[in-house]
Amino acid sequence: MGVAGRIKTYMELIKVEHTVFALPFALTAALMAAKGFPSLYQLFWITVALFGARTAAMSLNRAIDAEIDARNPRTANRHIPRGIVKRSEAILLAVFGFAVMVFAAYKLNRLALELSPVAIFVLTLYSFTKRFTALCHVVLGIAVALAPLGAWVAVKGSIDLPAIILSLSVAFWVAGFDIIYALQDVEFDRKEGLYSIPAKLGERGALLISRIFHLLTLAGLVWVGVLEGMGIFYYLGLLISTIFMVKEHILVTRDRSKIGYAFFNLNGYISLTVFLFTLLDFIRRGLWSS
Repeated sequence: MGVAGRIKTYMELIKVEHTVFALPFALTAALMAAKGFPSLYQLFWITVALFGARTAAMSLNRAIDAEIDARNPRTANRHIPRGIVKRSEAILLAVFGFAVMVFAAYKLNRLALELSPVAIFVLTLYSFTKRFTALCHVVLGIAVALAPLGAWVAVKGSIDLPAIILSLSVAFWVAGFDIIYALQDVEFDRKEGLYSIPAKLGERGALLISRIFHLLTLAGLVWVGVLEGMGIFYYLGLLISTIFMVKEHILVTRDRSKIGYAFFNLNGYISLTVFLFTLLDFIRRGLWSS
């Protein structure tokens, strides 16, 4: 396999397309922190940091979970169980990703660099949590929520209330849809002694928790809008995102085969919608920073 083919394999390993969950919310945070458009320098290094974090977190997760993935019929076709990527390769890729993230933080500002070890800890911790707590979904949510928090810090060099509320909203959103995704592995998790909210509470209880988390997400995003003085376009984006969330829950309640579509497509639409309508709101107000 040539270099291009190997890079393509690594991109498949880390599910680079799932960056659609974190990146739009990071850009939303950057817009709010800048009260308009951040510098191209900041946007570049924010994107690099996110790419590094994504690369590290996913490759490390695949390496740590390789044996579990091999026993699960749903995941047995992943790269490491199939022998396409060695576990040692995935670990080296994770080290590279963390190095890229830390370097990007260094290029942004001192606080971003000082907080990078926290990000490394949380991103590493997640892969172990299913072994000892059903709150693994919440830890994943916190890991993804570091993206908007980090973007805010990258632009402002501080941690402020709107950034905290936005990040908590993202954490509840991710935890909510990860609970839905985990419905696919309830029997396997119970058999293997792994922890998840669906395995602990059953499907009905898990879906209830997921709905509560998503209600908290919407409440948090409204709160952020109030704190930041957002306008009509922002709230229109939230309305559209609410419709996507409702559709997600209706689909998976009626038909479990729709979990994959709900997980990737609808949640991708939600993150992109919030970002695009936040952008439109700033364009409408003409609040572009120099």
